[in-house]
Amino acid sequence: MDLLSIKDPSFLKKMTNAQLEALSEEIRTFLIEQLSKTGGHIGPNLGVVELTIALHKEFNSPKDKLLWDVGHQSYVHKILTGRACQFDTLRQYKGLCGFPKMIESKHDVWETGHSSTSLSAAMGMAIARDLKKEKSYIVPIIGDGALTGGMALEALNHIGHEKKDMIVVLNDNEMSIAPNVGALHSILGRMRTAGKYNYVKDELEVLLKKIPAVGGKLAQTAERVKDSLKYLVVSGMFFEELGFTYLGPVDGHNFEELSENLKYAKKTKGPVLLHVITKKGKGYDPAETDAVGTWHGTGPYKMETGDIIKELNAPPAWSALVSETVRRLAREDDRIVAITPAMPVGSKLLGFASEFPDRMFDVGIAEQHATTVAAGLATQGMKPFLAIYSTFLQRAYDQMLHDICRQNLNVFVGIDRAGLVGADGETHQGVFDISFLRSMPNLVLMMPKDENEGQHMVNTAIQYDDGPIAMRFPRGNGLGVKMDDELKTIPIGTWEVIREGNDAVILTFGTTIPMALEAAEAMAEKGIQVRVVNARFIKPLDEVMLSEIMSANLPILTIEEAVLQGGFGSAVLEFAEEQGYTQTYIKRMGIPDEFIEHGSVSKLLADIHLTTEAAIENLTKMTYKVTKKAY
Repeated sequence: MDLLSIKDPSFLKKMTNAQLEALSEEIRTFLIEQLSKTGGHIGPNLGVVELTIALHKEFNSPKDKLLWDVGHQSYVHKILTGRACQFDTLRQYKGLCGFPKMIESKHDVWETGHSSTSLSAAMGMAIARDLKKEKSYIVPIIGDGALTGGMALEALNHIGHEKKDMIVVLNDNEMSIAPNVGALHSILGRMRTAGKYNYVKDELEVLLKKIPAVGGKLAQTAERVKDSLKYLVVSGMFFEELGFTYLGPVDGHNFEELSENLKYAKKTKGPVLLHVITKKGKGYDPAETDAVGTWHGTGPYKMETGDIIKELNAPPAWSALVSETVRRLAREDDRIVAITPAMPVGSKLLGFASEFPDRMFDVGIAEQHATTVAAGLATQGMKPFLAIYSTFLQRAYDQMLHDICRQNLNVFVGIDRAGLVGADGETHQGVFDISFLRSMPNLVLMMPKDENEGQHMVNTAIQYDDGPIAMRFPRGNGLGVKMDDELKTIPIGTWEVIREGNDAVILTFGTTIPMALEAAEAMAEKGIQVRVVNARFIKPLDEVMLSEIMSANLPILTIEEAVLQGGFGSAVLEFAEEQGYTQTYIKRMGIPDEFIEHGSVSKLLADIHLTTEAAIENLTKMTYKVTKKAY
């Protein structure tokens, strides 16, 4: 059929299983073709084609609520709800979002980009439904990886206790972003191989009641037998003990099995967990045979071969630069241990894990746990390196504050994907970490100007013994600068002047240094000499240099690819107020008080006026006001 003509999922109701299978193949072909041009989360979506179709056939969205945990597996849902015609704009500026988005469709009832939230949201919706005396099905779809998140387990506990009517679909593909870890993963493994426990209790009761005269009594006395039968039929009935009716495991690519079990789930009172087995990447060999998570999400690729399209001779990725420097130092220091919450591939830690398998710990999708594990290691004299994305560090705020900073522990936090990340959009932009970390006592926070300074900062962090230290670094590749052979340490809290000038000063760091240098060069053509400072330590500030600048009453422009509220510029303003430099003219540039959506970083920066041109405009106004130079 013509996927571009789909308006809503109602057409599925009359389709036969054979027609649904044909539709599945069309959708897979469409996804493989479209994502080869735009990139995206191809593996997760190829794995849920039949499951998504079956859900939309059996339920009536949006009256019935389908909640996609994490949300990166919602592409098929978007196709079935009328958005196939927008897929050429997927994850692009002003285009189709790669995650559920309420403003896109009434069928997107829950927005998410972080894992393990769907069950809690579904519980809230179920409570509201019952209070309002409405009739609808609440259906969160959660992956086996996301189920290891603490929030998901908290929700399971609450749902099971309250006995709310809800159908939880566990999409078990044995892999999230990386191969799953943990005891729960082992439990699911046993369930996959133990056979089905769907209707055994009900069928037993029906059979007993058919026995003349004594059937009713036998059915009553057999209650304990029925309740214990699950332990014979399915190994480790974790979910039944939590208060759920467990159905499965079910073949997630078989429409007959899916339909049969979804119909049964709808008739069952209380919370139901439908355990569905799917194959991540199904239908596209490079994604289907991926063992480490490379095809979880990709950029554009060659559809015929599966080769990822990459820039030739590109500088090393920032993630690799950081992890490989840690690995290099670990050869000389056996106290160094690496920890990541389910991101060994993205954080480029596979090399470290291969060389030091006993010192590498992937704790699964459990950012809070990962952070406190690092704290515990530090109490015992180890040197933990916590590799975590900026957007995911938000989930471990309390552990950073309470467990690491309050105890002043020697933990090195590598904050990956700091700044704008582009295509993944507002749920993944790494722009809040400065604001929420800067207020934490004892913490050192820094960001390098290039990969050479980056390797020295990693060494500085590992050698630092006076408390927690964190280094931000962006998504993507370095600048291609010459690398020093010997690692150095950088004095904590020191900045460097990278361009001289005495008419104004730009204070900036990391990705915005090129912007500052370009603006300074443009101002020089007007006869205004702007000093550019690599303010590489965001906390502590270089108070000696700041005092010299403010004593000279030079106008200051701060630039940061992070939120302005509570950010680096705010720190400079606070210093001026505290030290009595009330006459200093300070202007800040950064991320405004809004969520930044998806698109290329360059277009997003232009959209929020965080550009060289905006810096030139600000400098022009500032220097004229102070120097009264007309140019």
